[in-house]
Amino acid sequence: MKALHLYDTATRASKVVAASDGKSIRMYCCGPTVYGPAHIGNFRTFILQDVLRRTLEVFGHRTTHVRNLTDVDDKTIRQSQAEGRPLGEFTAHWRDRFHGDCRALNLLPPHVEPSAVDHIPHQIRMIEDLIAKGHAYATPQGSVYFKVSSFPDYGSLSHLKEREVIAGASGAASVAPAEDADEYQRDTAADFVLWKARKPEDGPNFWNSPWGEGRPGWHLECSAMAREYLGCDIDLHSGGIDLIFPHHENEIAQSVCATGCAFVRHWFHGAHLTVDKQKMSKSLGNLYTLDDVRARGFTPAELRYVLMSGHYGKPLNFSWDTFTAARSALVQIGRAADRIGAWSTGDALSLEGRLAPVFDALADDLNTPKAFGALFTVLDRLEKEDAAALKTFLLAVGIPRDAEPVAMEVPEEVTKLADERWAARKAKNWAESDRLRDELKKLGWVAKDGKDTYTLARTS
Repeated sequence: MKALHLYDTATRASKVVAASDGKSIRMYCCGPTVYGPAHIGNFRTFILQDVLRRTLEVFGHRTTHVRNLTDVDDKTIRQSQAEGRPLGEFTAHWRDRFHGDCRALNLLPPHVEPSAVDHIPHQIRMIEDLIAKGHAYATPQGSVYFKVSSFPDYGSLSHLKEREVIAGASGAASVAPAEDADEYQRDTAADFVLWKARKPEDGPNFWNSPWGEGRPGWHLECSAMAREYLGCDIDLHSGGIDLIFPHHENEIAQSVCATGCAFVRHWFHGAHLTVDKQKMSKSLGNLYTLDDVRARGFTPAELRYVLMSGHYGKPLNFSWDTFTAARSALVQIGRAADRIGAWSTGDALSLEGRLAPVFDALADDLNTPKAFGALFTVLDRLEKEDAAALKTFLLAVGIPRDAEPVAMEVPEEVTKLADERWAARKAKNWAESDRLRDELKKLGWVAKDGKDTYTLARTS
């Protein structure tokens, strides 16, 4: 069994990921909000979580992986109401779309995938516990808030206490939209909502509770479901860096105050995927989906490689040019695997031999770019005795056997125009290059330029 050292957000230090019960590493990963297609920035987080789980498993550790589905919150209700569709039907469509994208990207399914709607009774019971222990209070309007002033350690994960934590005068929350919303952007913290009283704009989307009709706040679901499936003191919790505050900070407060346990031993957060050094997000309108990647002529395996090409702790700037390098890398890896028979080694796994530095890189803070770099230094020298080790690495990073791209059938006319355009660009004949680009577009194709060559993709 090999140890994996991983940076812990709470302590700001590297720690060994371990099973506190000596049996299975219990990991909770914040999943998608199913109100639209997940973009590739979301999938960077999910792929990093997948690589972490896969690496732990090939290192000899057992895992219990829980990833939730948020199928009730401000976004899901607002969008389902706008489309005139029942909430369950609306979220089921986007849940199935997410699952299809996960399969295409070769993500292992979680061992448990609970939904927020299915666990509303669990959330109500947790609110009752918090009220009974003096950590939450109901308002006359029928909402329930967590009392931040009752938890002195609030801010420990995000180190918010190094700046300022404000619970409001006398600890009572206002009902300003910022505090009542499921998500809010603040540098200081006010009491946050646990149960939201029914509002007219919620339509038929409400449940009965001891405080009246309404629904849980967004932050509560993960605390309730982590407790239900992993117990009250779990080994690892993961999500994007944007969830540190307030979502994960609020999870800690709710969970510790309700159970008396420490809640999480190890926090793992991935940095953003950026476009022109801005976070990729729906709100900024600079996102791409897996369908957009396919429309450009690239494969899910190539996208997976691109999203693993940078260290998880650093922002990764997105560029279509990186897909050319990803395609070349996967072709080289696939040919080496075929040459030495990596996929015909049965169930044998190995962390030794020429590829030992590759696994050392993964063991040192899940350093995927360093691991791929170590792989390519020896790739051409691998022999049949390295087959089990190469297969083990490909399993760890989730590169499937059929990752090498299938060649597209490109009409001869298109190839001729693309070659002429490339020659015009090399000659710096920009007018001719633009004319040929427009001719390609009329035929339904686009040429994407790399450093030394171009790739062709369909425009639709």
